Amino acid sequence: MESASENTTSTFIQASEVWVPKDGRLVHGGGDYGDLADFAAVSGKESFGPGEGLPGKAWAEGRPVVLKEFDGSYFKRTEAAKAAGLTCAVAVPVFDGAELKAVLVVLCGDDAVRTGAIEVWREDNRLLMLEDGYYGAAKHFEWVSKHTQFPRGQGLPGGVWASMTPMMMRDLGSGYRFIRADAAGRAGLTTGLGLPVPTPGHDTYVLTLLSARGTPLARRFEMWDARSAVVGSKKEAILVDGICEREGALWVDETGTPARAKAWEGPVGRALGSGLPVVERGPAGLPAGYTTMVALPIHQGGELAHIVAWYC
Repeated sequence: MESASENTTSTFIQASEVWVPKDGRLVHGGGDYGDLADFAAVSGKESFGPGEGLPGKAWAEGRPVVLKEFDGSYFKRTEAAKAAGLTCAVAVPVFDGAELKAVLVVLCGDDAVRTGAIEVWREDNRLLMLEDGYYGAAKHFEWVSKHTQFPRGQGLPGGVWASMTPMMMRDLGSGYRFIRADAAGRAGLTTGLGLPVPTPGHDTYVLTLLSARGTPLARRFEMWDARSAVVGSKKEAILVDGICEREGALWVDETGTPARAKAWEGPVGRALGSGLPVVERGPAGLPAGYTTMVALPIHQGGELAHIVAWYC
């Protein structure tokens, strides 16, 4: 998942893929593997039952799962992943009530350069605790995160928990609202995206994606609101927040009007229409200068409520 930008720095996430249920198994529903052609070929032939492999584990356990080491684990594509330089992955199930719609998997490589964070927080005794996370080279930030707890409404995870909507934070290293600002500044983390992960159980899960300047998780983030209370009966979504390293703030156009997405029009529209994650490799249909995007829908209260998207 490399950028077409003049800045050729590697991105934090190296591959993204979607797995969808079919006849009692999860089958490959698309992905972006960059130049990892061999791993892509192996993945396209794979499928998973409940509890089988990383996607199957997220399905069976009904929760997001972080896997930081493939060797000796339940990961089914270990040899192909090792050959591709991939060492860890995060699986995010997309549930609509009790129904599994899909599983989004993002894969990363562990080296001395890539810095960022993909975190899963779980509520325990009225506090959000770190369930697990992948931080690349940001070892001090990882240590701080393991020793941090969030009450409802505090910090990025706590803010998502309180609102049960996606949230974005900028300038993590200097923002007073970001509780781990000092450690984030030392790690070079700049932008944070947090989102609720609805599951069939009673546990509360929050996923946070933290992007660093040197190896960004993405170079453009968008948050779309598709709730009927906001957009009415039309199958549409309104861009409520966003940031792009080229265009700056995104939530309104040059006339001050919020951008809208319609079902099945463009990648965000396909996520809106299908209710499934979309992994797109362009540049056709993407903003100028971007070659890949991921759109992740969030179902709440019996409807598709939000879509978060990130671009490289």
